[in-house]
Amino acid sequence: MSPRASVWVVEDQALLRDSLRELLSETADLDCPLAVSTVEEAAAALGEGATPDLVLMDIGLPGISGIEGAELFAARVPGCRVVILTVHDEDEKVFRAICAGASGYLLKAVPAATLLAGIRDVLAGGAAMSPPIAARVLDRLAGKDRRDAALAYRLTPREQETLELVVDGLPTKAIASRLGCSYGTIDTHIRHIYEKLHVHSRAAVVAKALREEIVARPGNGRAGPGSEA
Repeated sequence: MSPRASVWVVEDQALLRDSLRELLSETADLDCPLAVSTVEEAAAALGEGATPDLVLMDIGLPGISGIEGAELFAARVPGCRVVILTVHDEDEKVFRAICAGASGYLLKAVPAATLLAGIRDVLAGGAAMSPPIAARVLDRLAGKDRRDAALAYRLTPREQETLELVVDGLPTKAIASRLGCSYGTIDTHIRHIYEKLHVHSRAAVVAKALREEIVARPGNGRAGPGSEA
């Protein structure tokens, strides 16, 4: 029979901590030998020679935060996985946790079966992420790809803004009004965009910007098509 995976819980809410420990300990393939309220307590257990296969950790902990805790376990226990379990779904916290080495980011509201499935996925070498958070991550990564594409063409931030509005279909006069610039300034930005993207018309620049994902497709509250001034 395969040994049960050791899952530690670091959660400062006593009721939830006890519930998680009970859930894990009653699961055939998992065990919870340690459930504590702070990263410091978990680190002390590491100092005594105990090591987990996975740590289920809150972010908003007293003392060392869960994000710092993820970094600590990544450094001190090679191969140990960390799954963040939290009420927070803010983009910045998600990305900080992932950058700190977390293999999963689940909201506390997930059903027990979803939590256990996520833990098993991570132990098997995968990742666990609540669907709303996964969508945010994909959106953020798509935004990074667009920024990288803009940098590849050496577009300035103002040229990138101008290009997005061109793709949205705004005429030059409307773009100037939106960005608080003169018509001549925006016209210059557009000519520079044409030169950098190696195109010669508005239709061509829109097609290339969308094809190479230099900007997002119009929608989600962005302006609809318009005509050139």
